[in-house]
Amino acid sequence: MPSTATEAISGPGDGRRRSRRVRAVLPTLAVCVALLGVGACGGGGGDDEKKTKDPGVAATKGTGGGGDAPQTSKAVVTIVPKDGATDVATDGALKVSAVAGKLTQVTVTTSEGKAVEGTLSPDGATWTPGAALQTGTKYAVSATATDAAGLLSAMQSSFTTLTPANTNYGVFNIDANATYGVGMIVSLEFTKAVTDKAVVNQAVTVTSEPAVDVKGHWFGDKRLDFRPEKYWAPGTKVTLHLNLDGKQTSPGVYGKQKKDVTFTVGRAQTSVADNTAHTLTVTRDGAVLKKLPASLGDAQFTTYNGKMTIMSKEPTVHMQSQSIGLDKGEFDIPDVPHGMRLSVTGTYVHGNYWRKPPPFGKENTSHGCVSLQDVKGGGDPNMAAAWFYKESLIGDVVEVINSPDKVIAADNGWSGWTMAWDKWTATS
Repeated sequence: MPSTATEAISGPGDGRRRSRRVRAVLPTLAVCVALLGVGACGGGGGDDEKKTKDPGVAATKGTGGGGDAPQTSKAVVTIVPKDGATDVATDGALKVSAVAGKLTQVTVTTSEGKAVEGTLSPDGATWTPGAALQTGTKYAVSATATDAAGLLSAMQSSFTTLTPANTNYGVFNIDANATYGVGMIVSLEFTKAVTDKAVVNQAVTVTSEPAVDVKGHWFGDKRLDFRPEKYWAPGTKVTLHLNLDGKQTSPGVYGKQKKDVTFTVGRAQTSVADNTAHTLTVTRDGAVLKKLPASLGDAQFTTYNGKMTIMSKEPTVHMQSQSIGLDKGEFDIPDVPHGMRLSVTGTYVHGNYWRKPPPFGKENTSHGCVSLQDVKGGGDPNMAAAWFYKESLIGDVVEVINSPDKVIAADNGWSGWTMAWDKWTATS
């Protein structure tokens, strides 16, 4: 069966393009050029009985000034989807195959020239892409195969993938090229529920240099957090890999992100807030840097125990009693200085200028936060809150101990360090 390739032609005056099949055969002239090195090409003095066969191209035969029709490859190449197809599925639709021969080369590229990696079957009969294709993208396919005689068959095609009506994005908590603390947890919140978590687990990964084992943990069907077993080492380069474009996160809903985001881990700083001792002890690179007098939650509004990660640094925070479930008017402080958020539910390390006499280092008087001495406006750099704010990074860990409260939930903020590694990896 003759091999074919797709060639676009136009009918006169009709402005339309049609396709036809053409033979993938090297012209007789090419064979002549190949023979020039031995002094023979066509009629006139050549040895017609000596043939030079070039593997991988269609052979010709004949003598003098004429010749027989060229031989054609028996290999037949098929590309699915068909040429010009649109709204093609991103996964499972593209396949290149050959019969009566073996595929020798398959090239798939986007309109920008980006190549698609794929897998050739051991018998050379089929080629499939290694991952889902991107949505709303035009692809060009070129494939060749050879038959048992070494003759080539070729096929070219192009198609465009679907543009989904429903998309899903993972909103992540890191900035490219930023520096974070050793306890930084990479967290993604998806805009739509994920029902195929296995697909997302393959499409979203976190790696590091130097390499450590990093695992993801699902909190419900929309949130996915990543961390290593122990805190990051200072200087580590951490990269979030998003390869969601074209993946169905749930039936009919497609991811749209394809990018890498890298950050750097800074110096090793962790702090311990002791509810009994009324102190915040700051340790950096293995040595105690400073012990600060503190005031934690009072007997009615206790502070969570456990390891919490600084989520944000806010020079001024407006704190209201309604935010922690109290009646309006219980407290309303519009200018709390040096706020560092530890939980979604409103736990902060922050400055306190309004308590008289100062309770720091003596008693617990807050509504569940870790408060440090400060001045109104936060303008005194010698105050404990100003110093801690300046010396802290997002991603630093603050651990509360000896509180009568429970341990904070792992999904309340970036508090995954409270969860044992075996439980963390159970949903990886």
